Amino acid sequence: MQFLLVATVVGPLIGAAAALLPAPPGLKGKSPDQAVLRHGVTVTGVILLAAIVLALGFDHDQPSRMQATTDISWIPALDVRIHLGIDGISLPLLVLTALLTFLCALYSYFKMPSGPSPKAFVALLLVLESGTLATFAVLDLVLFFLAFEMVLIPMYFLIARWGGEGRQAAAWKFILYTLLGSVVMLLGLLLIGVQAGTFDMVALAADNGRELTTSVQVTAVLAIGLGLAVKTPMWPLHSWLPDAHTAAPTVGSVLLAGVLLKMGTYGFVRILLPIAPDGMRTFAPYLAAFAVAGIIYGSLACLALVRPGAKGDLKRLIAYSSVGHMGFVLLGIATMTPTGVNGALFANIAHGLVTGLLFFLVGALKDRYGTADLDTLAGATGAALYGRAPRLGALLAFAAVASLGLPGLAGFWGEMLALFGAFEPAEGLSRPAFLTFMAIGAFGTLLTAAYLLLVVRRVCMGGPRPAGETAIADVQGYEFAAWTPLVALTVLAGLWPAVLLGLTDPAVQKLLAGGTQ
Repeated sequence: MQFLLVATVVGPLIGAAAALLPAPPGLKGKSPDQAVLRHGVTVTGVILLAAIVLALGFDHDQPSRMQATTDISWIPALDVRIHLGIDGISLPLLVLTALLTFLCALYSYFKMPSGPSPKAFVALLLVLESGTLATFAVLDLVLFFLAFEMVLIPMYFLIARWGGEGRQAAAWKFILYTLLGSVVMLLGLLLIGVQAGTFDMVALAADNGRELTTSVQVTAVLAIGLGLAVKTPMWPLHSWLPDAHTAAPTVGSVLLAGVLLKMGTYGFVRILLPIAPDGMRTFAPYLAAFAVAGIIYGSLACLALVRPGAKGDLKRLIAYSSVGHMGFVLLGIATMTPTGVNGALFANIAHGLVTGLLFFLVGALKDRYGTADLDTLAGATGAALYGRAPRLGALLAFAAVASLGLPGLAGFWGEMLALFGAFEPAEGLSRPAFLTFMAIGAFGTLLTAAYLLLVVRRVCMGGPRPAGETAIADVQGYEFAAWTPLVALTVLAGLWPAVLLGLTDPAVQKLLAGGTQ
């Protein structure tokens, strides 16, 4: 298990280096481009298999205990260690990352985005996977920062070189926002390490902030929280996200929404909640206020985009919906209760599955129609996907109702638990304030349902295809292979939430108790 976790994190880097080498003559297939794309599918498939074996070998009776750990001294002068491990909080995110990266590699094998050589594309995809997996597996603050930053350059190039219209400006906006946030976050991480005398996240969590004064905790939460909030993204630090999603290629949008946004919220749970609880308690009401503002803002932006005549881009609409959905995650974290934090972690996974599927579907629509403009997709009588491409229309409707939180699907449980957590926040937090936040968040669920149902009505419904109009292709075999796992897991998580909550709850209880359980 120890070796397997290290191989899972390092394997994509080795695969990225191999992708840049010439393919052996016997493995070239029809062309070198096909060979390197097949290499990407193979490497990500092996990493997914390793993540599944890790999950199967994980001791589910002790999900609060760090497992498959590696702890090696790296920089003795600073007491920085190569410390890896997984528990019930990080394991689901590790498997989600491996799954989405594999599905993106599989999709790209058949539908490579237009741009430069596939060699660079596959190498960047694998570096991105390695950085993300490392973020969820490392247990040292310095290593966490390095892994956190490692994903920025690959995502920048994926947007800038393989994106659509406006890709250069979107890529620069993405990198500037996240780098500026990261500089501030680094100062906060160094402050904690210097004041506590260690960068070890497990030791710091067990200490529960007792070695840090309240002023140090408040300063650290402010600095680290700003960096994490940019990546989440929290309103009003979200403005890079719609541009990045709109310009990114389909697989870039899937990974950005499904994996990269989770790194920010994971940092709140793994670092700030256990290590600086007093600082978090000071800022929790403000975090909750920004969270519910993001829920309402994201929903209103989506309602504005979905109006007829607004020329709204469907990819941009889903990006704004992510601002709202991640607001529920932040609200759950801000409650500082097991119920709320479990809801946040569940909503993280649900958002990765459902929004990843939505971006895949919008990418397929854009490939078929040549645009993601809602007015063009709807046309005079509606695009009527139900009549023209019934499987594609059904999948879009399924993803929409999963995203709006229909009971029985994955999107429901995380948002409900986050609202329940706000109903009874942690001791020391103002209950009237959090009841207000809960009411605003609940109203946001109604707005979410409104705009997503409008999307289904405009894009999926309408009259039959007019005579002479070119038909569009329904779901292809490779699309079915890439999307089916997301559909199945969305249903499974919705019908059997105990699978995920059974992993996260003991680990959350231990984190909030300062490692004493």
